[in-house]
Amino acid sequence: MDQFYEEVQEPVSPPGQYFNSSVICSYIFGFLKIAVPIDDLQTIPLLEDVFLRINPRFSSIMVRGHDGKMRWKRVQVKPEEHVKVPKFPECNSPELYDQYFGDYVSRILSERTPQNKPLWEIHIIKYPTSNAAGTLIFKLHHALGDGYSLMGALLSCLQRTDDPSLPLTFPSRVSSNSQHAKKNMFEKLPSVISSFFSSMSDFGSSLIKARIIEDDKTPIRSGYQGTESQSFSLSKISLSLDHIKGIKSKLGVTINDVITGMIFYGLRLYMQEIDYKARKANSTAVVMLNTRNIRGYQSVEEMRKPEVKGLWGNKFFFLQIVIPKLSQSRISNPLEFVWNAQKLIKKKRRSFSVYLAVAKIIYKTLGNSSVVISNIFGPMEQMALANHPVSGLYFPTTGGPENVDITIMSYVKVLRITFRTLKGFVDEKKFKFCMEKAFDVIFKAAMEISETPNNN
Repeated sequence: MDQFYEEVQEPVSPPGQYFNSSVICSYIFGFLKIAVPIDDLQTIPLLEDVFLRINPRFSSIMVRGHDGKMRWKRVQVKPEEHVKVPKFPECNSPELYDQYFGDYVSRILSERTPQNKPLWEIHIIKYPTSNAAGTLIFKLHHALGDGYSLMGALLSCLQRTDDPSLPLTFPSRVSSNSQHAKKNMFEKLPSVISSFFSSMSDFGSSLIKARIIEDDKTPIRSGYQGTESQSFSLSKISLSLDHIKGIKSKLGVTINDVITGMIFYGLRLYMQEIDYKARKANSTAVVMLNTRNIRGYQSVEEMRKPEVKGLWGNKFFFLQIVIPKLSQSRISNPLEFVWNAQKLIKKKRRSFSVYLAVAKIIYKTLGNSSVVISNIFGPMEQMALANHPVSGLYFPTTGGPENVDITIMSYVKVLRITFRTLKGFVDEKKFKFCMEKAFDVIFKAAMEISETPNNN
């Protein structure tokens, strides 16, 4: 291990400093639902032999140098200090364990990890809930890296159940710009000019959004200050990837278009349910984007190679997308939400403004918006951790000022959408119901289409 780590202290990137400051303290959680009772996971050897070797930051703390700059300093790690095994009251009811589990999760979502130790924890829940025999929770500080980096680290600790010697595979991520890349300079020129002016407009809008304009106060945006330190609840829905692909084929759109349109429709249904006037309120979603030009995660061995060093860290920017209002025409034809999402995302992705965003305006932008949406693609094969099959996988994020945070992750043939909502403000049961209703309505409407429409 000593040969792998360098003694030279690595500077903390600006986003890394920002995510671990007095303004914001953000974490990414990885929830692994275990299909069998958790007995001997051999947690400490797994951490020492695999997890800590992935990246030096897992064995480092942030320190301020003589020059005033923050750096990662290597320290001696005691893995047992980072492993938490809670004790719940004994009972014979999975429903009661669901409640104990929910209360425990709500607490650790808002707790900060000690600054004098590496910024991660592992929580081992050995009690059964209604959908798992046990649960492992990885709590990883956003300063260590973004969702791609940290999910790659997490997946490096797991193996395929069908054949552990084979690597995990992931859904194809073919760039929508592949045809554009084949064009010559003159063919690209009109698109580049259009993107330039669109970029200037979007960048200006981003700055205004960050500093001046706020979304309306609605059932999904309280407008209160300091809500990031309050209690949040987690809820989730599971959707069939085959059903989503069916909608995609019928509408001639992408999977991202389907999910984004469904979420926008579900948000408006919930807003209307709580306050009828909110269906036409001015609301914005911030969609987080991974900027790496890659198709999958690296293994532990690949992460050690010097040439992939630049892929680790916080390599993301965001799109600000106006949530379509719930008009009478959209109530009668909810598929408009999907087609509208397709047009908005296409326009925003052509804009360079997603690369112009800077860390200093993130907090204000999130606080002035209504919801944050992020997406990570997961493996297509069933996985196991130390011979414990993983039946479910999802990842919420915390620390931002938004009242609603939505994360999306695929695993095998299921897409899980997780909702982190402000306790006492958002009715999580109604919120979840409206999201499920939105998907059911869109799926039914799409299946009634006889031919694939042309929306290009």
